[in-house]
Amino acid sequence: MTVPDRISALRAAMRRARLDAFIVPSNDPHQSEYVAEHWKAREWISGFSGSAGTVVVTRDQAGLWTDSRYFLQAESEIAGSEIILFRQGDSGVPPYTDWLLEHFGPGNRIGIDGKIISGAGYGHLLEKLNRKALVLVTDQDPIAESWSDRPPLPQQPVYAHPEPYAGSSRAEKLAQIRAALVDLQADAHLVSTLDDIAWLTNLRGTDVDFNPVFYAYVLVQRGAAMLFVDAPMVSEALRTALKADHIEVLTPEALPQMLATLDGGTLLIDPENTAQALIDLIPDGCQVVHGAAPSTLLKAQKNATELAHLRQTMAKDAQALLRLYRWLEAELPSGRVTEARVAAQLQNFRAAQPNYRGESFPAIAGYGPNGAIVHYRPDPENSSTLRPEGIFLLDSGGQYLDGTTDITRTVALGPVSAQARRDYTLVLKGHIALARARFPVGKSGYHLDTLARMHLWEHGQDYGHGTGHGVGFFLNVHEGPHGIRGAHRGAATTVLKPGMVISNEPGYYASSQYGIRIENLILVVPAPEHEGFLEFETLTLFPIDTALIDRSLLRDDEVAWLNDYHIRVLDTLRKKVEPEEFAWLVEKCRPLPL
Repeated sequence: MTVPDRISALRAAMRRARLDAFIVPSNDPHQSEYVAEHWKAREWISGFSGSAGTVVVTRDQAGLWTDSRYFLQAESEIAGSEIILFRQGDSGVPPYTDWLLEHFGPGNRIGIDGKIISGAGYGHLLEKLNRKALVLVTDQDPIAESWSDRPPLPQQPVYAHPEPYAGSSRAEKLAQIRAALVDLQADAHLVSTLDDIAWLTNLRGTDVDFNPVFYAYVLVQRGAAMLFVDAPMVSEALRTALKADHIEVLTPEALPQMLATLDGGTLLIDPENTAQALIDLIPDGCQVVHGAAPSTLLKAQKNATELAHLRQTMAKDAQALLRLYRWLEAELPSGRVTEARVAAQLQNFRAAQPNYRGESFPAIAGYGPNGAIVHYRPDPENSSTLRPEGIFLLDSGGQYLDGTTDITRTVALGPVSAQARRDYTLVLKGHIALARARFPVGKSGYHLDTLARMHLWEHGQDYGHGTGHGVGFFLNVHEGPHGIRGAHRGAATTVLKPGMVISNEPGYYASSQYGIRIENLILVVPAPEHEGFLEFETLTLFPIDTALIDRSLLRDDEVAWLNDYHIRVLDTLRKKVEPEEFAWLVEKCRPLPL
């Protein structure tokens, strides 16, 4: 079916359900960023494949709302359809909720699938629609009716993440959750988010591309714990291991019955990450406590074992990147290197490393103008050919049993303009400023975001994405609760604590010309000589391209930081690579003059 055919089928199902509009968000019942094919309803109805966005379909209109990361991609992917692109954040562009209020009045029925809208999202939407007496319907799913060839729900085997990597046992993690329940005066806690479930149970899966998670729920009580997962996904050996840790394995169909037993008790849920349809199953006699899942903050603060493994993983990831860039330099003159080929070759080099389990997200390999598309993903059938000129941006990451990586490097493939050198150097100055930051305990990413942007701002420039996101340990590459961004809400307001891993990735995007981003992963650590202060340790180990730098724009202390970083890259990788590879590194890490 084409996109117009799909919209037509959806409208027919909407008429049968007496819906005037239907909202199709990007998420699944667990509020995941990346979702299984079964839950890609927004992509199915619109053709837009970005990870964030909302489609609204009415009887005679259709619109897509997405943010600046995806403007160019969305324009391309919805071209030729009736869908109108609403550029979130642009002046005069209303949120989809305000647009609904403009186009509908009292009694009009607005639908959204209650299985995938969170409790918090449901509350916000209901409050908005009530302003004009619109009716919110959550028990109708016209997508299910109209999507005739919908992929089935995944049922891939679940496997153990060994404790020597995790650094903490299931029993220890359950004890931490139960201690939090005591503090919150709750009897039980329902865990919906897939990465929290994977972390808590020391299990991993392959249900979702790029994130080693599996579809399930967990109910933790003071004296028991239950994992609700499809039966074929858990082997008998794993069931036995879980039983030894007092975790009972049940099917998802048993969850409503277990929730019913909580009548008269107290249940902790995270309304931001629990589906409204699931909340509706909680008995009226159960007192509900709203709050973030305790595992989210516990998971974010990596333990000593995880950090030791992650540092080693950064070194082997650097080996894969070293081989990729040496290969690129050798193959570039052939005229046969495409963006997609680079991405595939990097995956091959990573796959040769021990404990590799796949990419942590689709590689962003943008040459020239494509680099200005923030989340550009090259099409293997139609991607640009690299030439020995201009700028190439490569943002990629790997999933290993012993850590998750995410790195962006922007490199010159040949001659570049003075303007590009200036822009690159301004981005680098912001990267260095954040990497060197020292800040009082109790501060959040909101307090630090300006450091990465201030040099661009001085020249009237900026970038539209956040500066940093949390990163999991062999889990989601985008992990809460913390982040670095300018908006004073959400992840940006979470206090930074030792053990948190976060990205440092300022950028600049010159539309139709080039994109620039420099990304390392950094670790929050105590500042050794300043009690009550924190700072960052840079974890990523790979050269930053000095060929793009305008030296006149860097202060001597910034040059010293870069030279010291490159010395650490050389010292760490010296005995881990072949002599000819190390010689290449030495050339790329050649110090800038002070």
